[in-house]
Amino acid sequence: MQIEALGYVGIQTADLEQWATYGTRFLGMQLVGKSHGTLALRMDDRKQRVIVHAGEGEGVSFYGWEVAGAAALERLAAHLEKSGVNVVRGSRALADERRVKDLIIFSDPIGNRLEAFHGAETALEPFKPGRSISGFRTGPLGMGHAVLTVERLDDVAPFYTDVLGFQLSDYILRPFKAYFFHVNPRHHSLAFITTGKNGIHHLMVELCYLDDVGQAYDLALRQPETIGTTLGRHTNDQVTSFYSWSPSKFLVEYGWGGRSIDPEGWTPHERVDGPSLWGHDRMWLTPEGREEARNLRIGVAEAGGRVPLHVMDGNYLRARDVCPWWDANVATRQTG
Repeated sequence: MQIEALGYVGIQTADLEQWATYGTRFLGMQLVGKSHGTLALRMDDRKQRVIVHAGEGEGVSFYGWEVAGAAALERLAAHLEKSGVNVVRGSRALADERRVKDLIIFSDPIGNRLEAFHGAETALEPFKPGRSISGFRTGPLGMGHAVLTVERLDDVAPFYTDVLGFQLSDYILRPFKAYFFHVNPRHHSLAFITTGKNGIHHLMVELCYLDDVGQAYDLALRQPETIGTTLGRHTNDQVTSFYSWSPSKFLVEYGWGGRSIDPEGWTPHERVDGPSLWGHDRMWLTPEGREEARNLRIGVAEAGGRVPLHVMDGNYLRARDVCPWWDANVATRQTG
């Protein structure tokens, strides 16, 4: 794969001040740059991950996809041009603005601006979150994932798979059609929901502790109208999360506990059990869609759907032998 991770995003908004508050006091990112028309937000050791600029519209204005180095960027540019894609070389000034060594600019078939880059700058100073959080899970997995809405999947998915090398992870057909694609061990860095309209559905960021998600949910409950999807857990990437409406009128998923997959040995498949194990009541669906989603979740529960949590060293403690019945149950499953 030439693309390695989602490295940064650009967001357009009519209210920079509202985004500054949302990005820091709610999401917990660090504000590292602020001018009359732009905000820069950190999530980790990178100098910036989110760039917010003032404009008349609302939404995501560009997606920055990372490649391994200068040679990989040149190969990608040549491959794109050979595939008939118009490629613009990023200026030195733009690279400095993005805090990267070099980049190219091109568009997908439905007009989304894509930037491929290498050499993201890292900061000498430690990450200082805008509120008390453990931190974001990034590194080789990238900053999270983006889910786009599309009028027709066939207009755009072949570009990402055949030209850019994204790989299908899985897909669902109920209660809405969604297709999920990976470029690294994160279950998906990109997904598409077919809604009849091209745009952005949500961006996802992953935290290092489940408590970070729960504490943000408490903050969101002070303004329940900002919750777009309630707390729940996904079936495919197995993230526990909720979604809030950003100032730019798209959703941000705030999650924990994503699974890691083997990109080389993964087999794409349809998930017939719906998008969530439990929770995730989606306010943005029609009443009929919400009811269908609830029925799917109840079906998962009736079938005994349970999935172990995905933890990292340092964010969990193993329980001692406090339940002999559970120990016997696990032993039976291991030998059965």
